[in-house]
Order: sequence, then structure tokens, then C-alpha cells
Amino acid sequence: MSDTEIDAGLFEEPEGFRPPPPESHFVEYERVSGKTDPTTIKLKLVGKSPLWGHLLWNAGKFTANYLDAHAEELVRGKKVLELGAAAALPSLVCAVNGASKVISSDYPDPELIDHIQYNIDHCEGIPKDTIVKAKGYIWGNDVRALCYDDIEDESALPKEIKEEDKFDLVILSDLVFNHREHLKLLSACRKALKASGTGLVVFSPHRPHLLDEDLKFFETSEQFDFKAEQIACENWTPMFEEDEATAEIRSRVYCFKIHPQW
Repeated sequence: MSDTEIDAGLFEEPEGFRPPPPESHFVEYERVSGKTDPTTIKLKLVGKSPLWGHLLWNAGKFTANYLDAHAEELVRGKKVLELGAAAALPSLVCAVNGASKVISSDYPDPELIDHIQYNIDHCEGIPKDTIVKAKGYIWGNDVRALCYDDIEDESALPKEIKEEDKFDLVILSDLVFNHREHLKLLSACRKALKASGTGLVVFSPHRPHLLDEDLKFFETSEQFDFKAEQIACENWTPMFEEDEATAEIRSRVYCFKIHPQW
């Protein structure tokens, strides 16, 4: 027997050695009372993701509810960007509420972006004149490709972003738990948001002992010329069954707006 044959036998994994990756699954979101066309939005989620895109989070549902309830003020006719969109529920709610354009972005993992595109393609009730796109984006990188999404050649992008080409609304739903990324997220918001625009930041404190670190996002936002305003703090059923002593904190859903001051 040759060395090649021996090596192949030693290192070949037996059939079924690795379990298959979890399959995609579907969840349904019921829109706030009185909202129709559609009444529910069906979402396809990745089977498993280290970026947590396989779950529909309380913050995502709260954000969708809030946008539905305040669509006339924040959404209709507006240009919207969602960062870290995962299944893109807030993006889709903006789309069905008649935003002029929605860019739904997440880390450029092909599976994540494919799932966002699937949800866009299969969402009912999006007006024909509303543009909705899925885009890969790494926080902190150049935002010109998001503002000028119709320009495929990066070398053709304008050097500066015109004010009218920026976004009226930037959505960050359940992102501030990633403390190392606060500066990058705020940098993206500062560069992409109109001076007349609004940043909507919603989150739950999944690690209660780090709540103060979560909230530092809003202190840090002042360095980027934002003024933070707390809109709400509600208690929902916690996402995970853990220690009862922290259940009340983990059940919270915080909603803030960050307002440009430039």
C-alpha cells in the first residue's frame, strides 16, 4: 500500500462525522394593530450564524412596531439605511410604509445577504416606486457605496457625499452590545445621515452586568455631534431562560434617537 493510500485512509472523515449545518427556518411577524397589506411579514432566517442573524430579536420587533406606528414622521418618502439588518424586519416595515429607498445592510457574508434578498423579494405590500436593496457592509468602512448604491464601479463614486444623497433615517437594532464597534457604528452614522435626519437605536441588555457599557454608546455619540434622546424602555419576555435575578434587566427593550447637531 502506498503512502498516499495510507494517508487518505487516516484523514478521511467517516460519513456522518460532521452534523449538517442547521437549515434555514421561517418566522412570522404580526404588524401593529390596524396595519394591513400585509398584516404579517414572513421572514426567512439563516439556520445558524455567529453574527446572531438566526434569531428574530425583541429589539427587532420593537423597532418594527415603532416604525409602523411613526411611519408618517420617520419613513414615508424617506431614504432609509439599516445597519446589521440580519433578517431585515425593520427594513421591510419601512419598505411597506412607502419609504423612497431602503438599503438593508449587514456583514458581507453571502448567506446573510442572500437571506435578506430573499425576504425583500418575497415581501408583500411594497409599493412599486419604493426601492429596496440588500448590501454587504462592514461597519466603519466607506459609506459612499451605500449612499450611491446604483454606482457599481467604486472608482466612479463621488469623492464627497452630497447632503441630499445621504439618509433621512439610519436604524441600529440590537447592535450596541458589541462595545468594540461603537466608534465604527457612530462613524458610519455620522457620515451617512443627513443633518436633518434621525438615528433610531434600539437594544436589549443581553449581558446585564455590561448595561453601563451598552449605554456608553449614547455618551460616545456626543463625540460624533449627536444628541441622544431616550424614547422608551419597555419590558418584554426575555429572549433566553437564564438566571432569574437578571430577568428584569434582560427583559428590557430600550429605544433611543440620536439627533445630528451639525
